[in-house]
Amino acid sequence: MATEERLKAWFESVDVQGTGQINAFDLKKALAAGNLHFSDSIAQQMIRMHDADRNGIMSFAEFVALNKFLSNALTMTGYALDQPAFYTLCESFDETKKGMFRLDDFISLCIFVQSARNLFTSYDTTGQGRVSLDFNQFVYCAASCRI
Repeated sequence: MATEERLKAWFESVDVQGTGQINAFDLKKALAAGNLHFSDSIAQQMIRMHDADRNGIMSFAEFVALNKFLSNALTMTGYALDQPAFYTLCESFDETKKGMFRLDDFISLCIFVQSARNLFTSYDTTGQGRVSLDFNQFVYCAASCRI
């Protein structure tokens, strides 16, 4: 993970108004400076995932949390997916359909899985790994995890 001083300089380079807050466009520029290129929807999803105060923009502290998440994304394990779910997930994030991921595809996949797990956990009130959803709840969940 980058040092906090380096992160601060990185953050301030895109916070051109000096407000201490960046939007999704600014976040994309910051990540592109690190050779990580994401779509607008992925940048917005990253802000939503780490927007602790729910104001739709990212503070420096939230940027640090995102950096920690991205730094750990390659070592994230422990998602117990069966083989069909795993392969379907991988195929859906393989944009080139060549059976390989770019780094940003893999990070997008990790963001999706983390978002899906967070949403699932909110419905799994008994902690048993099973939920029961009506159609409206299912549509809400699918739309909430969509990238």
